[in-house]
Amino acid sequence: MTTLFAPPVAAPSLPASAEIDAIIRLALAEDVGRGDITTAATVPPGAVARAEILQKAPGVVCGLPVVEAVFAALDRRVRFTPVVPEGSFDADAGRRVVARIEGSAAAILTGERTALNFLQRLSGVATASRRAAQLVAGTPATVIDTRKTTPGLRVLEKYAVRVGGASNHRAGLDDGFLIKDNHIRAAGGITPAVHAAQRRAAPGQVVEVEVTTLRELDEALAAGATLILLDNFSTEQMRAAVAQARGRARLEASGGIGLDNLADVARTGVDYVSLGALTHSAGVLDFSLEVIA
Repeated sequence: MTTLFAPPVAAPSLPASAEIDAIIRLALAEDVGRGDITTAATVPPGAVARAEILQKAPGVVCGLPVVEAVFAALDRRVRFTPVVPEGSFDADAGRRVVARIEGSAAAILTGERTALNFLQRLSGVATASRRAAQLVAGTPATVIDTRKTTPGLRVLEKYAVRVGGASNHRAGLDDGFLIKDNHIRAAGGITPAVHAAQRRAAPGQVVEVEVTTLRELDEALAAGATLILLDNFSTEQMRAAVAQARGRARLEASGGIGLDNLADVARTGVDYVSLGALTHSAGVLDFSLEVIA
């Protein structure tokens, strides 16, 4: 479980190995199925190969430990050697060697696509997160992700967000209270919803509530909310909300925010800016694996 608003650190920790192993098993089952018939037909048994993974687009490299685990799942004798650190950034769109692999030719060829799929996706998320973190530098705001992740890959995509330099919101529905509009309607209003969540919250557990107007912000503050999500506020309304809250609650801006207006939102004085685009709209970074001997 991830702590709500977990900050980025110098060396973000990987998810638990059991979680990674389970994801890799599913990915390999999807791709390999009943067996890699092409490799079985063309590669002699016991053949050994050396290969390199090349970065072919500018961005942040993220997912090298996952790539290593893919090949280990196929043959633990495969040697995987990173050439660049996890999280390193390359501004050139060249052919940078990021890792070398040596061992069973069959394992390398069978695992190639699954390994590269993880690497390209996680590097894309990390690259988008790096750009977002740069855009808010010098402001009081922290960029955080959302639950708008690829099903089954959330733990890895949130890891990639941290590698890129942004922060994590809650990992799942069991990781913190976030009272949204539908909860408020079902509960009969902001005040009863906040009070009900506060009664259930463990000591120190965050209770956040969404508001859509400055009037609702006043109600949330009066109810004792200490973390409030400003849903689809304009930048002018965000500045007004910061002045109205007067530090009585932390404020998160959400909705209608992208890289084009992120810096403007951050300058309003909000504490957090949540950006679903870090995961749901992140592109992929281009990598290739080439057998060299």
